[in-house]
Amino acid sequence: MISFRSVTKSYRVGDRRKTVLDDASFDIVRGQSLGVLGVNGAGKSTLIRLISGASMPDRGRIDRRGVRVSWPLGFAGSFNGSLTGRENLRFACRIYGASIPKVTAFAEDFAELGAHLDMPVRTYSSGMKARLAFGLSMAIEFDVYLVDEITAVGDAIFKKRCDEVFAERRKVADVIMVSHSMGTLKRFCTAGCVLDRGRLTFYPAIDSAIAAYEDVLKR
Repeated sequence: MISFRSVTKSYRVGDRRKTVLDDASFDIVRGQSLGVLGVNGAGKSTLIRLISGASMPDRGRIDRRGVRVSWPLGFAGSFNGSLTGRENLRFACRIYGASIPKVTAFAEDFAELGAHLDMPVRTYSSGMKARLAFGLSMAIEFDVYLVDEITAVGDAIFKKRCDEVFAERRKVADVIMVSHSMGTLKRFCTAGCVLDRGRLTFYPAIDSAIAAYEDVLKR
């Protein structure tokens, strides 16, 4: 279970601050895949970064004890640009206590970067970074996978490989997903939540969450 306790998070927009969560307390339970909905600017991506630990709350506490949570799939912002792809893989393995040879072999084969794996990440295109990040995410067995609008990059063959390995991971892990595609959310998620004006409301069925989100859009 991932627990938020009295969490407040805001960020600056021009000369004012936008509140994503306002003294929010809630639990994200295991055993369900959760779709996150909200209008543009509601803070969905910020929520995902809070869950992953990539962003810290202004106030409050987030407890992930006993739950291995991925970074957002395809998110390469945590890579050190001065290090090679291979060196970044080793660094991630040390953080998560994963096997360096096993993870490196999987990511090297999956990302298909060839000689670029031994070049600094700052020389990569955005697509190459995303492929490495996705391969690394799939190489480590997490309890919860975070997805922020991206599940695959590359050509049709590579997308098919991404779908296949992600489907295998989902058999034993949960997904927390942000997407503007209702079809994608229905495909991957069983439950849902709506982020609106600093409050997060949970729904046991993804269809109910989508209906509530559509009501927000009508305001």
